[in-house]
Amino acid sequence: MTFRQLGLSIYPDHSIPQEDEAYLKLGCQYGFSRLFMSMLEVGDIAETKAKYQHIIQVAKDLGYQTMIDISPRIFDQLGISYQELGFFAELGVDGIRLDQGFDGSTEALISYNPYHLIIELNMSNNVAYLDNILSYQANEPYIFGCHNFYPQVGTGLTVPFFLACSERFKKHGIHTAAFVASQNGDQGPWNVNDGLPTLEKDRYLPIESQAKWLFATGLIDDVIIGNAYASEAELQSLAAVNRYQLAFTPELMPDIAPVEREILFGIQHFRRGDSNALVARSTQSRVIYKTTPNAPHDSEETFQIGDIVIGNDQFGIYKNEVQIVLEPHQDSRKNKVGRIKPEELDLLEMLQPWTKFKFQTK
Repeated sequence: MTFRQLGLSIYPDHSIPQEDEAYLKLGCQYGFSRLFMSMLEVGDIAETKAKYQHIIQVAKDLGYQTMIDISPRIFDQLGISYQELGFFAELGVDGIRLDQGFDGSTEALISYNPYHLIIELNMSNNVAYLDNILSYQANEPYIFGCHNFYPQVGTGLTVPFFLACSERFKKHGIHTAAFVASQNGDQGPWNVNDGLPTLEKDRYLPIESQAKWLFATGLIDDVIIGNAYASEAELQSLAAVNRYQLAFTPELMPDIAPVEREILFGIQHFRRGDSNALVARSTQSRVIYKTTPNAPHDSEETFQIGDIVIGNDQFGIYKNEVQIVLEPHQDSRKNKVGRIKPEELDLLEMLQPWTKFKFQTK
């Protein structure tokens, strides 16, 4: 089983070490276990090495897996080649991320480095880059993939492009990662920072909504906050995200009945396999609560996309069946009990036949 991780990013070239340490400790309290760093410049090599070694050791002591993003310019400044990874092993990192690719043979060769460093590839290119590397018999357990982030507004990936890129990696079973944006963070690698998401659609969404969608694709294993520093409230909300099945956090109607609340939050839901265009149906509740009364309420309005309805006493054998509305309609045999939040509406496209899902409270 591939375990899914939550990650943070820090930028030692721009940050204060004490603030980085406090951020890592806070993240650790909420279960974050992956760290992304970038090395942008190397002045005095000894000073740079000491600075990075210190914060990496702090991360290691807290249980983080640390990846460092490097560019060809850094290798030139260090006077080493991509086949000489001892410097990065001495830093204490678990792997290096190659923002720019080579010829496939090079990446395959360095995946057998004697330090057992992970080689993480840039996923944000819809070309046969990974296939080429694997054709050179790369050390596959040490090959990871990670998308880019995009500091400039308007430059993040589109959904179709993101999915196409990600599928190229996931079909080979490669461990994958992508970035979400904090609405609090103002620190990144460059002097432009409009948030650091992978997907443009995520730039201004609540952080938990960004992560829910990424995990729900089934294509992303690790979700990393791109900009520093996320607020504690954001860390807490991201930590509460279910990484292994779709979970909606609905807005409830004031008149929701106790049995309806129990139905929503107390059972495992899944969309029926014989799906339709009108509603996504979760039908086990009508069996479990077959004899439980459910009086009509909030049943006369026209239901809108994202509304959550439950069959009332007038609905015969469909009483207490849960439905998520996919097309507007009116049916007085159904009670509106809540609605999917606007920022989570794009998760409805993830409700495929047999998809397992939950409702959770904030």
